[in-house]
Amino acid sequence: MTHSPGVYLMQDRKGTVIYVGKAKDLRRRLTSYTRQNSGGQNKTAVMLSRVKTFETIITRTEKEALILECSLIKQHQPRYNIILRDDKSYPLIKVTVQEQWPRLLMTRRRLNDGARYFGPYASSGAMWSTLKLLWSLFPLRRCKGSQLKARKRACLNQQLRNCLAPCIKNADPVKYKDMVKQILMVLEGRSSDLVRDLHGQMQEAAECLDFEQAARVRDQIAALAKTLEQQVVVQGPSRDRDCFGISRKESAVALTILQVRNGTICGSRNFFFAAPIDDEPTILTQVLSQYYESNETVPPEILLPCPPEDQELLADVLSELRGGRVSFLFPRRGASKKLLEMAQENGAQLLEERARQEQSWQALSQLMVKQLHLDRSPERIECLDISNTSGKQAVGSLVAFHHGQADKKHYRHYRIQGLDTPNDYAMMAEVLERRFRRGLEEEDLPDLLLVDGGRGQLNIARRIALELGVFQRLEWLGIAKERAEEGEKIYKPGQKNSITLAPHNPVLHKLMEIRDESHRFGITLHRKLRSRSSLASPLDQVPGIGPAKKKQLLQELGSLKRIKAATIEELQKVQGIGSELAETIHLFFHPDPKALPPQSTS
Repeated sequence: MTHSPGVYLMQDRKGTVIYVGKAKDLRRRLTSYTRQNSGGQNKTAVMLSRVKTFETIITRTEKEALILECSLIKQHQPRYNIILRDDKSYPLIKVTVQEQWPRLLMTRRRLNDGARYFGPYASSGAMWSTLKLLWSLFPLRRCKGSQLKARKRACLNQQLRNCLAPCIKNADPVKYKDMVKQILMVLEGRSSDLVRDLHGQMQEAAECLDFEQAARVRDQIAALAKTLEQQVVVQGPSRDRDCFGISRKESAVALTILQVRNGTICGSRNFFFAAPIDDEPTILTQVLSQYYESNETVPPEILLPCPPEDQELLADVLSELRGGRVSFLFPRRGASKKLLEMAQENGAQLLEERARQEQSWQALSQLMVKQLHLDRSPERIECLDISNTSGKQAVGSLVAFHHGQADKKHYRHYRIQGLDTPNDYAMMAEVLERRFRRGLEEEDLPDLLLVDGGRGQLNIARRIALELGVFQRLEWLGIAKERAEEGEKIYKPGQKNSITLAPHNPVLHKLMEIRDESHRFGITLHRKLRSRSSLASPLDQVPGIGPAKKKQLLQELGSLKRIKAATIEELQKVQGIGSELAETIHLFFHPDPKALPPQSTS
């Protein structure tokens, strides 16, 4: 074993990576694991009991090892590593300052395209409120595309005074750029500076007797004042900094990140880790490298409760990402200490909420076992629903709940492949067979499967489960709406009589919640497919015709009926339609009878 720096990957008996670590000295680090008590009950010992093999990757420097560790954690999602699982779900506000006529829009991807990005926003509602405010105060263009297309007539936004209409050369470039600067001031947390500038503009407009302009600026000041009232100002220097607070309760860890820009708290993020095996310095190192590796804006100062592992090395990596020096601060007094305490209090509150949820679930799960006559606690429940319209656009939807909470990373949609006629039983059989075959391969089965339906649907599920040998490995229930006076009925395989629960029973409410969620999840995709099908045009089936050429044909010939009746010569006159494509279109609507297969006369 080498003494070089590098990364090691621990794998279980199936070859799945369960832990990724880095080391300055690979031999010394891996040897240290042999001194762990293999029969112990601590988290490291439990992890080591599952390790079958390990793999090492040698790097030239510790910095390379740190970067590679972060990349491998992101790739393999190991069970025992700290993973920031929800980074991709947060929206950003994008200002396309690199364009001649910049736009303001929402995005979920941060690209290296020269635009300015703000966020991510933990609350999408707060993000949309900010966007709507800025759109109302600063009428930038909202049309798609980085290149502005000239138009003969402005769109509806210009008529509603929500756009300066640069597309018809109606906008003053200087005034437009000033608006972009004002938007950036708001998003950078410098709203108070902008309000002072606007007061000056309002006074100047009033002195010039331009009272209409003065009134517009006055309304902008009033709208911005409301947002300033909602912002939390931090005492101390007006700097850009992020504050990381860690809270522990038993084996669980909560981490809160407060984003401070220009002295104002403009956002926060919360992460929960059920039972990490690492100590706080290692946790901080993994969190910092993953959090900022995802193109999160790196501030010049980062407040931490304790020094992270490999502090100087991590500071070098973050400084390279930022393009300037990054400092770690460990406040012990003053305003910075209060900010750190605020982050830790938020983390402690998250742990309390998780603990209450867990206690509530334990009580509910025990009630489910008793009232539904289950053999085990249903820690993970999955529910299946089928959505279709006369067999068309058929979709199977599977939702998962873990400890009573929606587990959306395990939600699945299934497009029905073998049927296009209305047969819910056969569709359910197809989806269940696909689900259980994959579950057997990956050893990933729920504790309880709930089907939306009565005895018929439950019997289909039982037949498929028996054929695949999984029937005894999980619990089975069906939930069906009966006549209004009878309410909901619960069915179990092999039982003649249904289980009837009182309308106010919490067990019934939970089963109904899961069933309704599967229906919502399925009907969303089904409606999208149905809408797409109803909007489809025969032109979409013509080889060589895309959205642009379809639009051009409809614009120049007026309708699908005229396109069908057009000659090859008339089709060729349409811009972008050559002779070969014109013949293809004409042949599609007027197939050669000689090329068709002969019809039977019997």
